[in-house]
Amino acid sequence: MDTGDTAWVLVSAALVMLMTPALGFFYGGLVQRKNVLATIMHSFFILALISVQWMLWGYTLAFGPSNGGIIGGFDWIALRGVGMEPGPYAATIPHQLFMVFQMTFAVITPALITGAFAERKRFKAFVVFSLLWATFVYAPVAHWVWAIDGWIRNTGALDFAGGTVVHISSGVSALVAAAVLGPRLGFRKEAMSPNNITYTILGASLLWFGWFGFNAGSALGANGLAANAFVNTNVAAAMAALTWMTVSWMRHGHPSVLGAAVGAVAGLVGITPAAGFVDAQAALLIGFGAGAFCFFAVDLLKNVVKLDDALDVFAVHGVGGIWGALATGLFAQAAVGGVDGLFFGNPGQLATQAVAVAVVASYAGGMTFIIMKAIDVVIGLRVPEQEEVLGLDSTTHGEVAYQL
Repeated sequence: MDTGDTAWVLVSAALVMLMTPALGFFYGGLVQRKNVLATIMHSFFILALISVQWMLWGYTLAFGPSNGGIIGGFDWIALRGVGMEPGPYAATIPHQLFMVFQMTFAVITPALITGAFAERKRFKAFVVFSLLWATFVYAPVAHWVWAIDGWIRNTGALDFAGGTVVHISSGVSALVAAAVLGPRLGFRKEAMSPNNITYTILGASLLWFGWFGFNAGSALGANGLAANAFVNTNVAAAMAALTWMTVSWMRHGHPSVLGAAVGAVAGLVGITPAAGFVDAQAALLIGFGAGAFCFFAVDLLKNVVKLDDALDVFAVHGVGGIWGALATGLFAQAAVGGVDGLFFGNPGQLATQAVAVAVVASYAGGMTFIIMKAIDVVIGLRVPEQEEVLGLDSTTHGEVAYQL
């Protein structure tokens, strides 16, 4: 084992763990005052729930010895055999450390989806959904893309830190969840302004900070690849923030603070699959594309499609993840990550990326529809209308965010 690699991945795991409560602040600032605690609780509760699920059965299903490239077996159930010595995925760090680093990804992915159904979903339904989704969507997709002998990995598809596994799966699932759940009361008829944009800026800043662990930590070592991913992460986030704010300024006449924050997150999403496969120049272009594409996706979804994805999860994570995955097929360089993309003489890589995007999006969307419909039949998805009017903070949790 290497102490430097171990130290870096330990720090990275802590950084990524911070991202889930940071997401709670990011989302919590965007909802109405009556739903702040309920929204933050989604992220905080998932940190606890999926930590236990991952330890008991999630990790072995996602990364355990493969059954035909589809799913892991139960060899590592309850972390049996996952110890302090290196495992099959990283030769210089403890197997337990790889497990817990991956756990932080498994935690934040279903938390991302909660932004789509904010302000109207029953807490019990949310708990059951998160557990089922982590088991039947996240674990198989992670196995396909990242596990030894995972079938998508064997096609040559690239996903350095989770553009496909995390962002496309959660973004498409968010779109389906919002459609099944239906719009909030008063959607497009009443103002539903963010209650505290300072919370959102704080959350975005902490996400940006934590994302260095997300991407640079995925090198699984303190090395040049980690440094490259670190630089790319910052460049893409910065460029996307500038792009979103500028486009918003041109369109609406003012440089939006909220737009800069959301733009930075879009850039972070876009660079995630490519961070260890492209250089800084490509990262700049990926950030620019993420800022522009995700901005227009928000407008399209709200004003043309008129779907109430409450906190724009699909527009930012779904569209940003799809762009990042395809951009990896365009800009990848063998000099960086061992594989060339279309612009460096390997057009087949773009086709491989597109197939992975289509498969993961279709599977995640279809399974989310099934899970949502099943929960609706058994326990119901939405809170009663009166509870939605009063707000979930008081009616579900019996507490309020602000004593004003």
